[in-house]
Amino acid sequence: MAALFLRFPGGKAKALTFSYDDGVEQDLQLVQIFKKYGMRATFNLNGGQFAQEGHVYPEGQIHRRMSESQVKEAYPEDVCEVACHAYKHPFLTAFSNPAPICYQIIEDRKALESLFRRRIQGMAYPFGPTNDMAVDALKACGIYYARTTVSTEKFDMPTDWLRLPATCHHKNPRLMELADRFLEMKAPHHPQMFYVWGHAYEFEDHNNWHVIENFCEKMAHKDDIWYATNMEIYTAWADYMRLETSADGDIIYNPSVRSVWVAKRQSPAFEIKPGETLYI
Repeated sequence: MAALFLRFPGGKAKALTFSYDDGVEQDLQLVQIFKKYGMRATFNLNGGQFAQEGHVYPEGQIHRRMSESQVKEAYPEDVCEVACHAYKHPFLTAFSNPAPICYQIIEDRKALESLFRRRIQGMAYPFGPTNDMAVDALKACGIYYARTTVSTEKFDMPTDWLRLPATCHHKNPRLMELADRFLEMKAPHHPQMFYVWGHAYEFEDHNNWHVIENFCEKMAHKDDIWYATNMEIYTAWADYMRLETSADGDIIYNPSVRSVWVAKRQSPAFEIKPGETLYI
């Protein structure tokens, strides 16, 4: 009996993903950078916080939310996943009971799903904090993963998808050092995920668009990296966790509607197609 390890589509052992919050005007430039380098990213929006149509911001204001019509055109599916960020962006840990938390999540889902005509079941916590009550509320509202603001500077897959940490914020001074470490990593047994988060308005505020441009240029077009949204990575993991095996692990059945890629120690990755049973 040999242990099986998750692999991403095509048998890749590494994935890169991004998570950006608030639906601000600077997302438009960030999406173009991601598109230029073949990246995929998740953008977390507040369905109850869009700017009024035609609103003109004061000169010098950095945090500029987009209107509903702007947002609708801002996040093409070939680059972006749209996820929740709570309807009005409150601290979810400030509530004394789960009802208002559920309201914030359900109303956000309803608004965003109506606008984008997509199922939306991912999330980033407003301001970052969470607690057991919030996690339970998210589960009840059909949320599969939720990002915190915890940064680990590691690439491990999460053990709790509703308390999802990141590798780092883009302003981390070790960002490019971490990039080098990730690129130099050779055929890890366990799958690895590089997860970068932030707010696009910060690039304008700090006049440092070169940070994300240089990072994406360094990471682009690598044969051993899967460029994916948060939900795509979660789905690959969830499909892997649904695999069914014989008692000795030598017979594997894939009940999912998508292929699952796995690898045995010191062996090439292989694909298990939907509904397929393999004897290994």
